[in-house]
Amino acid sequence: MPYKVAVLPGDGIGPEVIHEAVKVVRATGANLTFEEALFGGAAIDGAGEPLPASTLALCQSSHAVLMGAVGGPKWDNITPPEHRPEIGGLLRLRKELGLFANVRPAKTLTPLIHASPLTEGRSMIDRVVMRELTGGIYFGQPRGRRDDGNTAFETSVYTRHEIERIARQAFDIAMARRRNLVSVDKANVLETSRLWREVVNEIAADYPQVSMSHMLVDNCAMQLVRDPSQFDVILTENMFGDILSDEASMITGSLGLLPSASLGESKGESVFGLYEPVHGSAPDIAGQGRANPLAAILSAAMMFQYSFGDGATAARIESAVESALNDGLRTADIFESGTRLVSTSEMGDAVAERLASA
Repeated sequence: MPYKVAVLPGDGIGPEVIHEAVKVVRATGANLTFEEALFGGAAIDGAGEPLPASTLALCQSSHAVLMGAVGGPKWDNITPPEHRPEIGGLLRLRKELGLFANVRPAKTLTPLIHASPLTEGRSMIDRVVMRELTGGIYFGQPRGRRDDGNTAFETSVYTRHEIERIARQAFDIAMARRRNLVSVDKANVLETSRLWREVVNEIAADYPQVSMSHMLVDNCAMQLVRDPSQFDVILTENMFGDILSDEASMITGSLGLLPSASLGESKGESVFGLYEPVHGSAPDIAGQGRANPLAAILSAAMMFQYSFGDGATAARIESAVESALNDGLRTADIFESGTRLVSTSEMGDAVAERLASA
């Protein structure tokens, strides 16, 4: 029986990079079926809302979701804000699908080690940021503005259950890696962080093989720049993870290279997930063939690893990406003297060809 993948191209460069990701997945020869649906700004334009009921139903009936990026200036002034692509689309979809664990690996690719913006101490980096995805300040109630319009407020809320489940996911991933985990919070100031630290300590007792420590978020931001190689798995809450994962990603050279997975509860060796590149919709380069599809392609590799339990195919895709880069192929965001500039589709073709011939 084939796995069913819901494909949500999204906005801006989303359709371009997702097209290449699907091309590469087909080149693996895996037994999959794909079905596209409107999502984000494209769904607002085509169906009047960012997450149509038919799109949600498709995702719920699929084994995994492969998604591009959503949003852009065209929809920035939609009111109320809950109807915008990012909030009414992406945040709502994560909530509806029960996706609470955002996994963002940041790994240096050997051919691009010099692409890091850090000019000193460039070295191979291989870390994962585990971001809690459905709690904290992005979802807490109440929120809004005072009647006079001069004061705005959000509420940050975390429950023990929300912290326990993301912590277990993080420790499980640490067990499969270098068995080192740093839990990041702001426990010197925030009550939610004190609960976070308390619960993480409790879960850590079930994983004596993992070396675990705590770090305040401001120190973590500094340490990622000072010595990024010290980290293996970083576990943190929603807003801190949103910021730190982008910082960690850029240290490897380009947001166009970084994949992500948003996961739900594990079911045996597999888990339902939504897979998307870390980068945004980049409407300024949409339709120009300049977008880097590698983050979307590597997100598809994560789909094989987590949702299909097929680490071998994930590794094949990663190897094909590195092979294309080793051969000097570069999209505009990572182009440098001595390499060959290729378009979005040419990069997808190159990865697919290397998969087919492997």
